[in-house]
Parts: sequence; C-alpha cells; structure tokens
Amino acid sequence: MPQLQWFKTKTENEKTLVFDPLRKKYVALTPEEEVRQQILHHLVENLSVPAGLLAVEYSIQVNGLDKRCDAVVFSNDMHPLMIVECKAQTVKITQKTLEQAVRYYSALQPRFLLLFNGKDCFCFKVQDNALQSMDHLPDYQEMKR
Repeated sequence: MPQLQWFKTKTENEKTLVFDPLRKKYVALTPEEEVRQQILHHLVENLSVPAGLLAVEYSIQVNGLDKRCDAVVFSNDMHPLMIVECKAQTVKITQKTLEQAVRYYSALQPRFLLLFNGKDCFCFKVQDNALQSMDHLPDYQEMKR
C-alpha cells in the first residue's frame, strides 16, 4: 500500500493550499483545515484507521437539513464508528461543539465522538444512550469492538 503524503502545501493565487491525501486533492489551508489534517494524520498513522474507511466532509441529513461531518470513521461493512468534529485552534471546544456532534450522532449512530481544536481533544464513547468521557483516543481495533 502506498504511503500517504501528509502536509504537502503549495501556493496558488496568493492562497496556501494543502494536499489532502484522503480526498486526493488540494484544499484551502484554513485554520480549521490545518486542525483537520492533524487529526486525520493521527487517526491513520498512529491509531491504525484504514485510510479507505475514513470519509472527510461527509454529508448527512439532520432534521431535514444538509450538514457535513468533518470526518467519519467507518467499519469494514461501512457502519459509522466515530464522528470527528474539528475547530480552529482559536475556537474553544464548548458545550455547543458537543451539541453539534450529538446532532450528527443522531443521523449516524456511531460508537464514538471526537472533538478536536489542535490543542484540546475530547473523546466520548456512546454506551447505553449516554456519553462516557474517555481518557484516551481509541485505536481502530478498539473502535470496532
């Protein structure tokens, strides 16, 4: 399997673009995109999430409205395992951020929610219809259990 190239940038029309190896294209390097690329890299390279089972900017319907998850980790049979919600480093992760992820949860029903802003990282496991705060990020094997 070819090695993914992370954090490759270029400048075009005075804008910095970063290559997203999962979407296989250059995208604008916004503060939120920088954070998203950090967590995507961590999921694939350190937590053994297969790149082919990680969707970026995944479209969903929530209460009849079109929304997009920053990223979703899937099982081999394409069942959502984790929703990843990213914010720029300058944006605090608040109750509002968690509520956004919970709304996305209602559409996909994954086992985990991950909130990340490049500094703060919060991971929750959904068990018995309740969110349990985790003290670590699960690797792909733990996500599938």
